[in-house]
Amino acid sequence: MQAIRQGDVILLPVQEVTGQKIHHLILAESEVTGHKHRISEGKAELSEQDGTFYLRVFSASALLAHEEHQAISIPQGHWMVKIQREYEPEGWRYVAD
Repeated sequence: MQAIRQGDVILLPVQEVTGQKIHHLILAESEVTGHKHRISEGKAELSEQDGTFYLRVFSASALLAHEEHQAISIPQGHWMVKIQREYEPEGWRYVAD
């Protein structure tokens, strides 16, 4: 499976999901607008370990929604959720959405 990107969020395939279950499906929240990258359809579960979120999609696919981006279908499997970074002359920084 390939990495999946939506705005500043990137999902990386992993072999398994670890950590404590979280009782919501918000993968990331925008610092500026308050908009959220969230699972809006499908059966999925989010967990967190050492500050990293992990997503497990149980259904054939789940829909990743955001107010400013086109919804993306996430296939069944295990995913690590990260915020993308970019390099500027001053150094690395997280992408702001």
